[in-house]
Amino acid sequence: KVVPFKGYYFCHYSGRMIIMAKVVPFKGLRYNTEKFKDLDMVTAPPYDIISAEEQQELYNKDEYNVIRLDYGMEFESDDSDNNKYTRSAAYLNKWIEEQVLVFEDEPAFYIYEQVFQLDTEESPTHSLKGIISLVQLEEFSKKVILPHEETLKKAKRDRLDLMEATKTNMSQIYSLYMDPDQAIADIISECSDGAPDISFTTRENVIQNIWIIKDPAIINVISKKFENKQLFIADGHHRYETALNYRNARHEADGTEIGTQSYDYTMMMLVSMDDSGLFVFPTHRMIKNVKNFSEQLTISMLTDDFNASKIYFTEGDFAEIIMTKLRNTVDEKRFAFYTGGNYYYLLELKDVHIMDDLIKDKSNAYKYLDVTILHKLILEKYFDIDDASLANQDHLVYTRDASDAVNCVKNGDYQCSFLINATKISEIKDISLANEKMPQKSTYFWPKLITGIVINKFD
Repeated sequence: KVVPFKGYYFCHYSGRMIIMAKVVPFKGLRYNTEKFKDLDMVTAPPYDIISAEEQQELYNKDEYNVIRLDYGMEFESDDSDNNKYTRSAAYLNKWIEEQVLVFEDEPAFYIYEQVFQLDTEESPTHSLKGIISLVQLEEFSKKVILPHEETLKKAKRDRLDLMEATKTNMSQIYSLYMDPDQAIADIISECSDGAPDISFTTRENVIQNIWIIKDPAIINVISKKFENKQLFIADGHHRYETALNYRNARHEADGTEIGTQSYDYTMMMLVSMDDSGLFVFPTHRMIKNVKNFSEQLTISMLTDDFNASKIYFTEGDFAEIIMTKLRNTVDEKRFAFYTGGNYYYLLELKDVHIMDDLIKDKSNAYKYLDVTILHKLILEKYFDIDDASLANQDHLVYTRDASDAVNCVKNGDYQCSFLINATKISEIKDISLANEKMPQKSTYFWPKLITGIVINKFD
């Protein structure tokens, strides 16, 4: 008699056993809601999208705004004993002592929802919902947590100095997971069926809802569901690599084993790749300081690889007209080239396999990305803007606003701009699984997760 049974088995990837994500609850450090009724006053956008003007506005908004912890101001008098990092640590300790910030009484998961509209008040309402938790740090080589974007040393140095001073994750890393049967989504939906424990609206008119989940049975089920998941970093590559570097340095200094300490974990917001509220916006490129720049010469060179159509504007918003045309793309690789006049050039790649000869050591997922084509086949080939120039931003500046990409050229601040379509979620997954990284500024997830909703202090 032959019968089936539930057996255990080892999964292998390239000859190595896969260890999947370890997701656990934690006693989050939160603003005391008895003292702060509107958390919009004390929370902030992610540090890396805040301008100097916005930083000052947040400082002025409330004396307890999280900006003082996560992205403090610098002063000429700063030295090794008194600087933005030491001040952040001092503020943090003082606010805990004053119970401005209070620890959760029990380990918890935090269901975090953002409710928003993309354009106007008449636009459809969208909801993005995920779980804020701690996730055990793993080297990328283990294929548990996967990156998709290159990082910069300067940004990682800044985040490491802050972490060393505060022993804290100030903001959650944004990560995605695959949930095709909606097993986790169903649990999230059930746990957030009632009124949220915390709710406030930011100045961008995005509603922020938080449900605090402390039930050990629910927590255990959620943790188990993630045991067979890989996590794909969407936003926060610098913070994740910083957390890894900090972990390794602390273990070496403390003489402890990896996996045994609180700093072996980092705070993440985990969102399903199938969430209907998941939006990725494009990041456009503006060009400056290119010697002997010529529109006609550029077009004549680009036509070697692209079909170029000169399209005149009649009336309306130039940027919106361009983006509408680009968004109507199906499988074609299209870009808009704008030089400041009442027209633009629509560039359509003649043959995607041109990239096969240009890049030999990468996967098709990487080679056929819009940003790869733009960087390698246009910026580097015809403008001589290589990886070093990109890193230093000698000739190129990024903007998420299509209107900026048009207006900054029109008013003469830049010589030209290239407008581009957004990277697809499926492309992010494919790049991550291929163990490759996209060029800088390949993705822009929106809405941005708010800093200050919950903090993870691991010492």
